[in-house]
Amino acid sequence: MTDKKKLTWTSKTISAGNNSKTVKGDEEYLTAIMYMAPYKLSGVGNLCSMAELAKCHEPCLNLSGRGIFNNVQKARIRKSKWYFEDRKSFMDQLYKDVERFKKFCEKNDVMPAVRLNGTSDVRWELIKDDKGKCIFERFPDITFYDYTKIYNRKVTKYKNYHLTWSYSEANPKYQVYFKEAKKAKMNIAVVFRDDKFPRKFLNWKVINGDADDLRFLDPKNSIVGLKAKGPAKKDTSGFVVDTRV
Repeated sequence: MTDKKKLTWTSKTISAGNNSKTVKGDEEYLTAIMYMAPYKLSGVGNLCSMAELAKCHEPCLNLSGRGIFNNVQKARIRKSKWYFEDRKSFMDQLYKDVERFKKFCEKNDVMPAVRLNGTSDVRWELIKDDKGKCIFERFPDITFYDYTKIYNRKVTKYKNYHLTWSYSEANPKYQVYFKEAKKAKMNIAVVFRDDKFPRKFLNWKVINGDADDLRFLDPKNSIVGLKAKGPAKKDTSGFVVDTRV
């Protein structure tokens, strides 16, 4: 099998091998991620509908890693504007890029996985092609996965799409969705102040979400612990949770 850590692949919408976290873990998969300008940063729309309620727009990981560079931010803004201003052209390109990525993975003997919401929270299941299919239906043999703050997304019928709900204590009105997310049988991602994760959080076992990025392989009924990164290191809103052993 090809060494996944050496594989890189880029396109106009998604890319693989450039994120240190996605090359960790199970060597059978290679993940391609799409990064857009989160929340209202593009100036033409809102890609994170729950951001203000969860108060995650300021500590967003958009400015962590390669996101600190101006050229990266400009590229994400251009992509977001493309998405809002010419949706059909954008989606047509995305379909082409996912197909190309699939072939790249086949050639290199790895299984493709795709995260469309690297720094956004789009309901991709609502975007249909000319035949009435969403992207998960167009590519049933590809595993898609994302983090989301939208607890009631209707995606259970898509067996190739896995969602992990993102927790926040910054707003009581958002925090109550925790119970709804659990009812929906979603694992819960919690951003902790440091990597000294508690053994349990809210009565669920905590696993190390920084060990790899393959959330669809996580055991059910888990809290996915993530260490605060970028601006989140200084967050005091309640989005970042102080470790409680």
